[in-house]
Amino acid sequence: MMNFRNAGILAGLALSVSAAALSAYASEPTVPPAPADFPAEGKINYVARDSILEFKALPEYHEPDWVTKNFVATGKLPPVKDRLPKEPLVFKTGNMPDGIGVYGDTMRHVIGGRPEGWNYGAGQTQGWGGIDIGLSECLTRTAPLFQVQASDTEPLPNLAKSWDWSEDGHKLTMHLIEGAKWSDGAPFNADDIMFYWDDEVIDPNVSPLGGGASPEAFGAGTTLKKVDDYTVEWTFKEAFPKQYLYTMSYPNFCPGPSHILKSKHPKYSKNTYDQFKNAFPPEFMNMPVMGAWVPVEYRPDDIIVMRRNPYYWKVDEKGDQLPYLNELHYKLSTWADRDVQAVAGSADFSNLEQPENFVASLKRAAEKTAPARLAFGPRLIGYNLRMNFSANGWGNPDERGEAIRELNRNEDFRKAVTMALDRKAIGDSLVKGPFTAIYPGGLSSGTSFYDRNSTVYYPYDLEGAKAELAKAGLKDTDGNGIVNFPAGTLGGKDVEIVMLINNQYTTDKSLAEGVVGQMEKLGLKIVINALDGAKRDDAHYAGRFDWLIQRNTTELSSVVQNTEQLAPVGPRTSWHHRAGKDDQLDLMPFEKELVDVVNKFRTSQNNDERVDLMKQYQKISTEHVNTVGLTEYPGALIVNKRFSNVPQGTPIMMFNWAEDSVIRERLWVAADKQGKYELFPEQLPGKPGEKGPIN
Repeated sequence: MMNFRNAGILAGLALSVSAAALSAYASEPTVPPAPADFPAEGKINYVARDSILEFKALPEYHEPDWVTKNFVATGKLPPVKDRLPKEPLVFKTGNMPDGIGVYGDTMRHVIGGRPEGWNYGAGQTQGWGGIDIGLSECLTRTAPLFQVQASDTEPLPNLAKSWDWSEDGHKLTMHLIEGAKWSDGAPFNADDIMFYWDDEVIDPNVSPLGGGASPEAFGAGTTLKKVDDYTVEWTFKEAFPKQYLYTMSYPNFCPGPSHILKSKHPKYSKNTYDQFKNAFPPEFMNMPVMGAWVPVEYRPDDIIVMRRNPYYWKVDEKGDQLPYLNELHYKLSTWADRDVQAVAGSADFSNLEQPENFVASLKRAAEKTAPARLAFGPRLIGYNLRMNFSANGWGNPDERGEAIRELNRNEDFRKAVTMALDRKAIGDSLVKGPFTAIYPGGLSSGTSFYDRNSTVYYPYDLEGAKAELAKAGLKDTDGNGIVNFPAGTLGGKDVEIVMLINNQYTTDKSLAEGVVGQMEKLGLKIVINALDGAKRDDAHYAGRFDWLIQRNTTELSSVVQNTEQLAPVGPRTSWHHRAGKDDQLDLMPFEKELVDVVNKFRTSQNNDERVDLMKQYQKISTEHVNTVGLTEYPGALIVNKRFSNVPQGTPIMMFNWAEDSVIRERLWVAADKQGKYELFPEQLPGKPGEKGPIN
């Protein structure tokens, strides 16, 4: 074991930067430079939270004429009023940008992921790109909150139509939507909630896909019990932890169909956990869902087709059962191709998040004949380099891996790394112009909690960085340009760091190449471990990395959602510091401060106090280099012009991805603009496991 921690760097860290630290380099820590103005940024129309939806019964309900004719009139389906809950979720017309819509048409997506299967609760990816969002519904919903002022922000009701706090704030009673059904007609009730909690979240052998659906994400010691078929009761150790209402939204509390899943779970069968996870492969069609569309066709490396859910439990104020769109397509291609096809008009929707495509996309969208419109949002896309801080065995590192983790825990080493990064050059390598901004790490500059004056930025200073590296005990002893471990560690070999990245994104790979080149100038050898999708996630969650490059997740942009991921408040909440086999964390002093701040934020009921706490978080996090920020830039929504009800200023990612923020079940296409894209017109999902839809 190395003795880097004995240098005194990790003990007694204060919020201020010491004079001794400043003497190591010429450029002093400062605030990040103000980003350039970005005129293309769309402005959000803010609304009251209660203006978006409500739950109530309506005098009458309607559906597409072909559903009534082909399915109700022939006895294959009950009337629509009998398929809806007692009080459906009603989207209010006043919040619809273009009002109540008409039925028909298809939304065509292109994605770069590939589905593992439909067992979301057991950790299977459906390929991303909005597929899981179209299938899954969660206790609460947060994506539309981008249009709600921070002072009015609280998750929207969803599967939980309402909730009540006990007088002491330790119990939360949730009332579920009554009479809703899964897409195969089976009733949805508290049994589905309890199966997800007891047999997936709580079961240590199951890892739901969300990544944040661990028991501690809902608070240490939290329990959940069924009261009756439509009521569940949470019990928390903390008083009024309203923060967990956000954790109950996508992606962390989206229950699956227990009437299908339960028989495959090891607790109720002879299956292994691996057999349970893989019991519903992508070829398994018509998987019951609570979402607006059901998977009915899967062609490997070609397409996934989803048809409207005849039991969907949401309507508009006219009583029209949603969704308006009959079909969703997901062409299985590449993430870069997604942007190309959306701009060209052969696809209908994309989150333009790879800056390499910005200029060409803007030029095409500016043409009068362009099929799609381009709408940029705030700079909410950021990338961090995260160092593995776990010296406790997470990921079972070998001797080299342990040595790197000791380096990662040395503050002089982290400062050397952040100072050796020329962030202006990194941003320009992705796209030139006013798109990228210098991002030191910490909270996104696009969140309402961001405070520039609380952000510590170590400017680019290669010589100062080398001085910090020397303070960490690293010197190039063999003259090959790469610093060596001390003689007593790994025989004084070159310092070689393995960096995990997502191989499916051009931006990730471009950033990685930039980091490799700049770290080589510092004297560090970085080896890239580029893995696709699920394999990359598996390596990350298992702790098999020295460093990783990660696109920022919701807690850095919304702050109020998945807040526990801002710090290691539990054994498995942090993205880069988790417990080993003994379930214990080995926190550094500054991490303990972060944990304290985050825990206070999660339980505070005072908005002013919460703002101040996030200023403290930002200062501690950036001064001690909790993460190494790389760059930050805006994303854009690419939407075919024929679609109506797209909210102005929709960010591609804030509380959730834009596929959810635009509320796809409300999107519609005027009759005279509808295309003939449906592959299964006038058909509905078949029985679970049967091939394809039925007509």
